[in-house]
Amino acid sequence: MPAIVGPVQILNVGGGSVQFGDAVVISPKTSSKSFAGSGAFNTGPFIVTFNGFSITSTLDADGVDQPIVGNN
Repeated sequence: MPAIVGPVQILNVGGGSVQFGDAVVISPKTSSKSFAGSGAFNTGPFIVTFNGFSITSTLDADGVDQPIVGNN
C-alpha cells in the first residue's frame, strides 16, 4: 500500500539495499565472502577470548556462491 512520507535524508549506504516504494523482488548486485578465525567477529565493549589454537580453512570448492549475473 503506497504511503506519503516526509523528507528523507540518506547520509551513507555501505553495501546495503535502499528501497523507495513498492517492490516485488529486490536482488543483490554484489556478493562477497569472508574468512575469519575463532573470535574474529566478536563485538562489544569488553571481549575476552581464549583461543589456544585456531585454523581457518579457506578452501572453497564452489565456482560460484552467489550468482549476480542476470539479476535485474
